[in-house]
Amino acid sequence: MRNIEDAQIVALYWDRDEAALAESERKYGGYCRAIALGILESREDAAECVNDTWLRAWEAMPPRRPARLDTFLGKLTRNLSLDRWRALRARKRGGGQTELALSELEECLPAAGRPEREVEAQALAESLNRFLEALPREKRVLFVQRYWYFRSVEELAAMHGMRKNTAASTLFRLREQLRQHLEKEGFTV
Repeated sequence: MRNIEDAQIVALYWDRDEAALAESERKYGGYCRAIALGILESREDAAECVNDTWLRAWEAMPPRRPARLDTFLGKLTRNLSLDRWRALRARKRGGGQTELALSELEECLPAAGRPEREVEAQALAESLNRFLEALPREKRVLFVQRYWYFRSVEELAAMHGMRKNTAASTLFRLREQLRQHLEKEGFTV
């Protein structure tokens, strides 16, 4: 099987060549399914979100030309999965890892709903990136695995060779550090 470069896949999208969809699935299907499954905890729902990812990518290119295809597709998958999770949650209140991780972050992130939300969201993203860049690699990976990929505390403990309580307390301290970082940068938490 040939290994096609991301730039070639993007070019296929721009040329409106349906091979772009097959190449995206071949190269990034597993990655995107892992993201969706971590949020939705249902293989069927995750598969639908991944299929929707290819459709969204098809609709977005052109005019967009992503700098990093893996990041672009991962973000599309994550956003679609979170939208589906919210819709499912609205129908039946669930208690999975996604809801738990999001509720943990609510305590240290600014409140949404104000008119200047989009500008503040960009500033918040930049501040969050600065926070993550300042963390030691192991703590940054732990934080991202929990709050981007929605891994359970039990999974994180096993992945990082630590006890569940150690992982939970490390995440608690990281959230507190994030809250302090955001307050220092002028965000109302």
